Amino acid sequence: MSERSGAPPAVVAETVWTRIRDLDLKIIRFLGRRSVALLRVSLGVVFVWFGALKVAGVTPVADLVASVVYWVDPSWFVPVLGGFEILVGLGLISRRMMRLVLLLFALQMIGTFLVLILRPDIAFQDGNPLLLTVEGEFVIKNLVLLSAGLVVGAGVRALPQWDSRHSPEA
Repeated sequence: MSERSGAPPAVVAETVWTRIRDLDLKIIRFLGRRSVALLRVSLGVVFVWFGALKVAGVTPVADLVASVVYWVDPSWFVPVLGGFEILVGLGLISRRMMRLVLLLFALQMIGTFLVLILRPDIAFQDGNPLLLTVEGEFVIKNLVLLSAGLVVGAGVRALPQWDSRHSPEA
């Protein structure tokens, strides 16, 4: 018997476990309702922020972008890329045209991996693909952002069934 409640220890343990489990289920339900939206907004904020830095000309990655996309003038390309990122970020935050926004998001994210292909000397220490430079780490972390975008995309509402009554032949 427990001295405090007079109940046997097994009953006290079961009561405590039930309370912990109930709290756990509440947290899981909350996360199920809110986590994807928080992830989407977080991605949007990151895109707006990074894009704004490019537009303002104060991004720390301007030289990296210029060295990878060397065939275009960085004086206009970096701010245009920033504007593109701002639009993607605002689309993520507002949930407008999500299919298009997620496509543009994926293209931009995939584009960041050009560093690994076009400039491995910048991404890897001594050419070793297991030893990343700071720039290489910056690029590889985009796998997490890309995966987050995939999670957000999985929550997009499915297109409706085709209704043949509205078909031009009908």
